[in-house]
Amino acid sequence: MAETETPQHEGAADRIAQAYRDIQAPLDAKEERSLQPKEDEKEAMQAGARPYPAPPFPEQHQTKPGDEYALDPAPMYDAPFYKGSGKLEGKVALITGADSGIGRAVAVLFAREGADVAIAYLSEDKDAEETKAAVEKEGKRAILLPGDVADSAYAKDAVAKTLEAFGRLDVLVNNAAFQEHVLDFEDLTEEHFDRTLRTNLYGYFHMAKAAVKHLPRGGSIINTGSVTGLLGNKDLLDYSLTKGGIHAFTRSLATHLIERGIRVNAVAPGPVWTPLNPADKLAKQVSEFGSKTPMGRPAQPEEIAPAYVFLASPQTSSYITGEILPIIGGYNGG
Repeated sequence: MAETETPQHEGAADRIAQAYRDIQAPLDAKEERSLQPKEDEKEAMQAGARPYPAPPFPEQHQTKPGDEYALDPAPMYDAPFYKGSGKLEGKVALITGADSGIGRAVAVLFAREGADVAIAYLSEDKDAEETKAAVEKEGKRAILLPGDVADSAYAKDAVAKTLEAFGRLDVLVNNAAFQEHVLDFEDLTEEHFDRTLRTNLYGYFHMAKAAVKHLPRGGSIINTGSVTGLLGNKDLLDYSLTKGGIHAFTRSLATHLIERGIRVNAVAPGPVWTPLNPADKLAKQVSEFGSKTPMGRPAQPEEIAPAYVFLASPQTSSYITGEILPIIGGYNGG
């Protein structure tokens, strides 16, 4: 009996194998056609309230720390279609790196939701003044706090001046960052490595430590992480290390502060059109910035800022702490 079964099973297996090939063949043919050169490049995905710029951008490069006013095209931060609804009414926020980029967009939306804002930044006075004017345009108060977050004395002073100006502190946004890529691991000097850690890790630590004793129950800390902290980046070894550390710090501090009623979360953006990258990459690289995302373009700051409102407001995220929210323009799926 066994001898007569084998040819029968072999015949069935052959038929199944052919069925596999029958399914595969038209799909292979279609994929082959899709790989043929196209006259027009794939258009960047547009799913927002207004269209956003896509590569190629004008070639440009900046010296650090970078200036938003010099970027072309200008980053879109004012979110004209975003309507405030009092989610942060009566609250006070201290935002580092708030002179430009994501920090500026967050400051504007926090103000639109009812918060006064302390604008912490390194030395970009012109950009910081524009952020202050944008907050005041929303009918809220703003102060400027220039200085280095890597300095613990500055962190204490920034918190003290925020309390002096506004009488309270409800939300801390750790957002300031240093980024500089290297093509070869051997080029990553100890000085470079140390600067990245001091700004991106020590800075977050100093600001959180200075702020936490003043945050009330219902207060919030939001850290800016990065897709590099989730996926790594071959040219941003030190930066990726710090962003992964920020994610771990977020989860650990969130657990530590639960008893005090303070929530801690992080946003992990992908490429965003801010001065950070033109002050890192060469002009030709900047022209293609964000083109490798599934959406085919970088985010604009106003596309990232609503996530910070969501995580800051007790009206929308009272049961959320220790989370890392990626906003990266889609996944490639391998």
